[in-house]
Amino acid sequence: MDDVTSERRFARAMTGFLAYTVGVIVFGAYVRATLSGDGCGDHWPTCHGSLVPLRASSKTWIEFSHRATSGLAWIAAAVFAWWARRVFPRRHSARRGASWVLILMTTEAMIGAAIVLLKMVAQNESIARGYWISAHLLNTFGLLAAQTYTIARALSSPGLPSRRSNAPDAVSLATVCVGAGLLLVSVSGAIAALGDTLFPVDSLERGLAQDLSTQSHIFIRLRIAHPLIAMVVSVVSVVFGGWMNLALLDRRGRYLARVFVACVVVQVAVGVLNLTLLAPIWLQMIHLLIADMVWISFVLLSAHARLRLHVAFGPGFGSGSVRGRPSHR
Repeated sequence: MDDVTSERRFARAMTGFLAYTVGVIVFGAYVRATLSGDGCGDHWPTCHGSLVPLRASSKTWIEFSHRATSGLAWIAAAVFAWWARRVFPRRHSARRGASWVLILMTTEAMIGAAIVLLKMVAQNESIARGYWISAHLLNTFGLLAAQTYTIARALSSPGLPSRRSNAPDAVSLATVCVGAGLLLVSVSGAIAALGDTLFPVDSLERGLAQDLSTQSHIFIRLRIAHPLIAMVVSVVSVVFGGWMNLALLDRRGRYLARVFVACVVVQVAVGVLNLTLLAPIWLQMIHLLIADMVWISFVLLSAHARLRLHVAFGPGFGSGSVRGRPSHR
C-alpha cells in the first residue's frame, strides 16, 4: 500500500471518528437537558461505586451510556495518534493534529470528571456551573477543530505547504475574528440552554419578562444575550463566507464557502424555531448538531483558504504592496 492510499484511508477513518464525536457531544446535551448528569451520583469513573450499574434508573443509564461512549472516543483518539505516527512523516501537520486530538480528548474527560465530582450537574444553579460548562464547550470545539484540521491536512496535496502558512494578513485577521465570534455564540448558547433547562417557561412572553427582570437568576438574564450575539455573528459569518467564495478560485474552496454560509443560515432558522417553541429537548439537540456543523465547516474553509492563498499570493499580499494581485503563479 503506497503512502497516498494510507493517508487517504487515515483521513476517511478520522472523518468517521469526527462524526462519532459529534454524536457523543449531542448525546451530552440530552444528558444535560434531561437532568441526568447526576445519574451516577458524584462518583467517577465508577457509577455509584460500580463499573457497570446492574440495577439502575433511567437517569443512571443515560449518564452511564454517555460515559461509555466518551470512553470509547478516548480510546479511538489514542489509536489515531498512534496511527498518524505510522502513516505521516515527522513534523507533518496531520501527525501533530492527531496528537492534539488525544490531548484535547483527555482534557475533555478531565473537565467532565470535574463537573461530576464537583456536582455541577442536574439542578445545580451556581454561577460556577456556568464557568464549567463554558470551559467544557470551548474544549469541545477545540477538539472538533483538531479533528477537522487533521482531516484537512491528511488530504492536502503533497506539494502544498504542510507547516506554517503565509496567508494574506486580511484573511488571517478575518478568520480569527469570525472564529472568536463563533466561539462566543457557542458559549452564550450553552448558558442559554442551561437557563432553559433549569428555568423552563410555558410561554414566550413570560420567558421574555423573566429575561428582562433584574430579580431573575443570572442564567435567565444572560439568556437574552444569545440571540442578539448570534444575529451579529451570523451576519459577519455570511459576509466572510461570501468573501471567501470570491477570493478562492478553486472549485473546492468555493464549495466549502457555500457550505459554511448554508450552515449558518440553517442555524439561524433553527435558533428562531427553538426560541419560538420554548427550546424542546429534541430541538436543542438539533441546534447543537448544526452548531457543530457550522464550526466544522468553518475550520475546513479556513484550513483550505490558508493553503490555497499561500500558494496563490506572496507574503506581502494584504499589506498594500502588491495591490491585491498574485505575486506568482
